[in-house]
Amino acid sequence: YLENRFGMSSYRTGAWFFFISKMLGAAVRLFLVCLTLQLLVFEPFGLPFLLNVAITVALVWLYTFQGGVKSLIWTDSLKTFCLVVSVVLCICYIAADLNLSFTGMISTIADSDMSRIFFFDDVNSKQYFFKQFLAGVFTMIAMTGLDQDMMQRNLSCKNFKDSQKNMITSVISQFFVILLFLMLGVLLYIFAANRQITVAKSDELFPLIATGDYFPAVVGILFIIGLISSAYSAAGSALTALTTSFTVDILGAKGKPEDTVVKIRKKVHVGMAVVMGITIFVFNLLNNTSVIDAVYILASYSYGPILGLFAFGIFMKQQVRDKYIPLVAIASPALCFILQKNSEAWFGGYQFSYELLIFNALFTFIGLCLLIKKNKKEH
Repeated sequence: YLENRFGMSSYRTGAWFFFISKMLGAAVRLFLVCLTLQLLVFEPFGLPFLLNVAITVALVWLYTFQGGVKSLIWTDSLKTFCLVVSVVLCICYIAADLNLSFTGMISTIADSDMSRIFFFDDVNSKQYFFKQFLAGVFTMIAMTGLDQDMMQRNLSCKNFKDSQKNMITSVISQFFVILLFLMLGVLLYIFAANRQITVAKSDELFPLIATGDYFPAVVGILFIIGLISSAYSAAGSALTALTTSFTVDILGAKGKPEDTVVKIRKKVHVGMAVVMGITIFVFNLLNNTSVIDAVYILASYSYGPILGLFAFGIFMKQQVRDKYIPLVAIASPALCFILQKNSEAWFGGYQFSYELLIFNALFTFIGLCLLIKKNKKEH
């Protein structure tokens, strides 16, 4: 689309930003599994995190190399089942430990400060409702609608109606699964406070409790199976999408003989796995936030230019000077970074949250407006 609408520079820019955003997102998610495996397996045996990353990424590479897209889609069913059962069992055991009936559990969750949804009192706060709501809408558009990996699940359906059904059922099922995780999150913190359990990072709390001596072994086993299969599915499908995108869009393999494309693809597949492993290791060195927070912060910076390019292409009819588009796409996240670092000083204490994605896309859109061709000769 970007090539037909704007030109080759836009096409390459979109491909590079997709590559960066997908690589960072997949690596951060896989990092959570490496973190859990480090706590449960590698640390007790005195093995380094680097070995953990190398083994995990190698297994993901083998998984995608052997299985392809079908195995990725089927594995979604397994990981969802294991994770959901693990979460339900955890909720039941925590409620029993706290002597809570079903209605008592619901009221305990509802009364907790962590269950608060609507924050209208302070516009400067990162949790201000309209910031989170608008950021959520545009993040879903960018991370789902403009993502080759996510859309592949709809494209793999037999026909248009089946893909629509897939989208609707995914939304409904995700709503209930996320609700379960949020309920569990509140109960975990209440349980941890009662048992005086402390962790350095919030990401370590669920693995620590689920695999500790607090619940029957089946909870921990299902949790580990669900977590690993979930990560392998997400990282595997991302690795497949990254390999395809890099081979076709960045290396320009389209139109070459099939044998040549297969050879290039195999080399790229290995290269993507290596880059993902390095990214996970670097993230571990730099990480000072929760994984979910890191995913959305990275998305705010990396998906913004893609969202801006597509928005301009769809809503505006004018042609632009294609060769300057990469400069706009790089300048927009840079401006957002400056804005985020100085917002409290410049705007009376205002803190940017994930709505930074909207400003990123807006800066890209404005930049493209400045590149509109003025006369017919420039076409």
